[in-house]
Amino acid sequence: MMNKDCLRLDCAAEVDAIAQALREQVLGRLKRRGAVVGISGGIDSAVVTALCVHALGKDKVFGLFMPETDTSDDALTFGQLLAQTFGIDTALENMAPALTAMGCYERQAQAVRTVVPEFGPGWKFKLVLPSILDTDRLNVTRLTVQNPQGHTDTVRLSGSAYLQIVAATNFKQRVRKMMEYYHADRLHHAVAGTPNRLEYDQGFFVKQGDGAADFKPIAHLYKTQVYQLAEYLGVPAEIRRRAPTTDTFSLPQTQEEFYFALPHDRMDLCLWAFNHQVPAAEAAAVVGLTEGQVERVFKDIVAKRRATQYHHMAPLLARPVTDI
Repeated sequence: MMNKDCLRLDCAAEVDAIAQALREQVLGRLKRRGAVVGISGGIDSAVVTALCVHALGKDKVFGLFMPETDTSDDALTFGQLLAQTFGIDTALENMAPALTAMGCYERQAQAVRTVVPEFGPGWKFKLVLPSILDTDRLNVTRLTVQNPQGHTDTVRLSGSAYLQIVAATNFKQRVRKMMEYYHADRLHHAVAGTPNRLEYDQGFFVKQGDGAADFKPIAHLYKTQVYQLAEYLGVPAEIRRRAPTTDTFSLPQTQEEFYFALPHDRMDLCLWAFNHQVPAAEAAAVVGLTEGQVERVFKDIVAKRRATQYHHMAPLLARPVTDI
C-alpha cells in the first residue's frame, strides 16, 4: 500500500552502491582518471559532485562553473560554496560571449518580438505552462514578459515563435556541454550527467546538451531521494534549501511552471504511484490531491514520455553494424 515513506532511502547503502558503480564505470569501463561535473548551484549537480568525491576522491573530481547572461546571481555563490565544502578544483568559464556570438540572445529576442513588438533592452521573459490541477490543460506554452518598469504581461505564443525560443535557448546547454568535454578531454576524465529520475523519465533535458554525459549517477533517484542523499553527504544547507529552478530565462522561473505538473515532492509521489500501478484514488490520499487531479497528472506523465522519446533515442543506422 502506498504511503509517504515509499520514497525513503537507506542513504548509507545507496551511497555505497552508487560509489561502487561509479568506480567500475569511470575507472573501469570508461578507463578515465576522474570526473568533470558542471556545477549549477542546484541540488542535483551538488549531489553528483558529492557522490563523485565519495567514490573517486576529491583530487579526481573537477567542477565547472558556466554562468551566462541570464544565470541567477546566487548560482555561482552556491556553486563555489559546494566546491569549497568538498575541496575540489574548479574553473569558471563565462559562456555569455560564445552565446552572444552564436546569436542565442538575439534569436530569442527576435522570436519574442513576433508577439511583443516592443520587447527590447531591459526587458525580461520566461515561458510558462498553465496549471494542470484545475482542468485538463492543453500543453500550450505562454510567454510572460516584464518591461523595464517592472510591468508583466502574459501572452500566447505562435508555434514558430515557441520553437525558435526553445531552439535558441538550447544553445546554452549545448555550449556548456562542449566546455565540459573540453576539460574532460584535457584531464582524461569522464563527464558526469546530473538528471534525477523525474527529469530523465519525463525528458526534461536538451538532447546533446545537458542530456549528454558519460555516466548519470542519479538518474534512478526521485528528486525527493536526491535531497535525502544531499543531507547524508553533507551538501551545505543553503543549497538544500534553494528552490529548484530552470535558471534558463531572464525572469526567475520554477520547474513546475515551465515543465512539470506539480512541485517535485508531489510529482515524485505521482510518478512513483504511476510506475507501481497504484490507483489514482489511493495515490490522491497520499499526495493530497483529488482523484481527478491525480488522473490528470498520470495522463501528463504518459504524454511527456511519448513526446520526449526523441530525447532518449540514439542515432539511427540504416542497417545494423554487426560485421566489424
